[in-house]
Amino acid sequence: MTFDQIKTFLWVARLGGFRKAAERLNLSQPAVSTRISNLEQELRVPLFERGLGEPVLTKHGALLLSYAEQMLFVEEEIKQRVANPSETEGLFRVGASETIAQAWLPDFLKAFSQQYPRVNVDLAVDISLNLRADLLDRKLDLALLMGPVSEFSIENVALPAFHLHWYRAASNPQEDLSRIPIISYSSQTRPHRELMSELSRRIGPKLRVYSSASLSASLKMIAAGIAVGPYPRALANDLLSAGQIVEFDPGFRPSPLDFTASYLSEPRSFLIETSAEIARTVAQDWDLRHVR
Repeated sequence: MTFDQIKTFLWVARLGGFRKAAERLNLSQPAVSTRISNLEQELRVPLFERGLGEPVLTKHGALLLSYAEQMLFVEEEIKQRVANPSETEGLFRVGASETIAQAWLPDFLKAFSQQYPRVNVDLAVDISLNLRADLLDRKLDLALLMGPVSEFSIENVALPAFHLHWYRAASNPQEDLSRIPIISYSSQTRPHRELMSELSRRIGPKLRVYSSASLSASLKMIAAGIAVGPYPRALANDLLSAGQIVEFDPGFRPSPLDFTASYLSEPRSFLIETSAEIARTVAQDWDLRHVR
C-alpha cells in the first residue's frame, strides 16, 4: 500500500468519480483505476460499489476515508511546518467573480505565484451563484465570491466590500430613472435582485432594466448613453478619468457588495488556508489604494 494509492482513493471519494480524480491528479483515468484496483487487492476488500453512476463508498471504503483524510492532513502539516513552500507542487483551482477579476485578482495571482511558484493554477471567472455550487461540489479549492456561503462545511474569510455609485454618460444628462434604462449585474445575482426590488418600489411599471454578467460591457453601455447604473468606483475609474462617464445621485445607493474568500473547512489544507489569507491581504492593500 502506497501513499499515492491512498491519495488517489481520497480524491475519487471526494470528487465522486475516477475521471474527476484523474483530472485533479493530472493522471490518466486507467492509471487511477489501476491504483484503486491494486489498493483493493492489497486490502482484500472492495472500496467502491461500481455501477452506471458515480462510484459509491462501501463500508470498508468509508472507514478508509477517515484514515486517508488524516494522512493527507499530516502530509499538509509536514509541508507547512518543515518543507519550503516554494517547493510545493500540485494544482490549485480558484474561482472569482468578475468584480474581483476586474479589480485585484491579478495582484492575488501574482502574490500566490511568488509563494507557490511550482503550483499550477486553474482559474474560473463566473457569477457567485455558480462559484458557490462548484465549491460545494469540490470543483474549486477557493472561491472569491459574493458571500458569505452559509454552509456549515464552508469557511468564509471576509474581504473588503465594494461600494456602489451611480453613473451616466457625460454626453447624456438624463438622470430620471423612469425615462432611461438601468443596467445591472446578471439577473442571477443578489445585487440585481436587491436593485430590482428597490427600483420597483420607487419607479413602478415605468422601470426598464438591462442585466449583464460583463462589468466592462455594462460600463461601456453607460458610456455610450444607452443606460445608467450603479457600479464600484474603482472599476469605473478609467472611464471617469477619460471624461466618458460621470457620477450622479438619483436619491439612493444600493448596499455595498460583500465578498469572501471561501473554502471547504474539511479536510484541512494549509495551501488553501494560506491562499485565503493571501487573498485577504491583497484585497485590503488594493482597497487602501483605490477610492471607494
